[in-house]
Amino acid sequence: MSMTDENAPRRRLYRAAAVGVVSAFVIAVSGGLVWSMQRSFVYLPTGGEPPSAGQVIAGARDVLLHTDDGLELGAWYVPARNGDLEEAVVVVNGNAGNRETRAPLARALAEEGFAVLLFDYRGYGGNPGSPTENGLASDARAAADALSELGHAPPTTVHFGESLGAAVAARLAHERPPAGLFLRSPFSSLADVAAVHYPFVPGSFLRDTYPVTETVKDLDVPTSVVMGDADTVVPARQSGEVARACPNLVEEVVLEGLGHNDADLTYGPEVVAAFTRLADHVR
Repeated sequence: MSMTDENAPRRRLYRAAAVGVVSAFVIAVSGGLVWSMQRSFVYLPTGGEPPSAGQVIAGARDVLLHTDDGLELGAWYVPARNGDLEEAVVVVNGNAGNRETRAPLARALAEEGFAVLLFDYRGYGGNPGSPTENGLASDARAAADALSELGHAPPTTVHFGESLGAAVAARLAHERPPAGLFLRSPFSSLADVAAVHYPFVPGSFLRDTYPVTETVKDLDVPTSVVMGDADTVVPARQSGEVARACPNLVEEVVLEGLGHNDADLTYGPEVVAAFTRLADHVR
């Protein structure tokens, strides 16, 4: 004859409660880690401090930017190689690398007759500070100020924003309208692109938002959007959404078979040609 353990239900209840407490703790810790470490997944300042401008691009020179919150940032000014065009380009970087990574793009644009400013955000390229959405906006304003001091006022400047930099360039265009805005592989918002790669992270957890689609809706700036249809980092559908939201869209260019970091999508002839068409349009 078996005997009933009168305490068994109570023990099961205690075990369930303990599991619940542990699960809640794991969720809380995971959420805390996501909150505290998320920017290390968004911003990837690889490459370290680049050499001086002239060592990388013939005729280029080093420039120092001064942000409105007191930082000094490294930059390169690349004069136009030919022609007497007044237009200048500020290249607003994506989330990885440094200005040396963009040297091929600067050379290509300079060959087309544009003066080019390459710069690194705070925390990138040996610069002080840590990157944040508002911090990068401050850095972009400093780049625009530097171009003005070099003789290139906003009405003769075109912003070239790539990936994350497209979000920064769009915000800069909202604050200081340029002659034109060129967005390469833009995402619709940081939450949207995060959902592609980290679907378990709620959008509400993001400390930086970069609402590109919402930003461009309010821009009356001639804009071109270029994307690769094989982009697995920023899906082309998101770039297309940005293009459709632009009130003054000059051109939407979809390059077949190209991924996010392919050379032909970062500084290839079709990208440079699309940029030149935008510059011709606003000239």
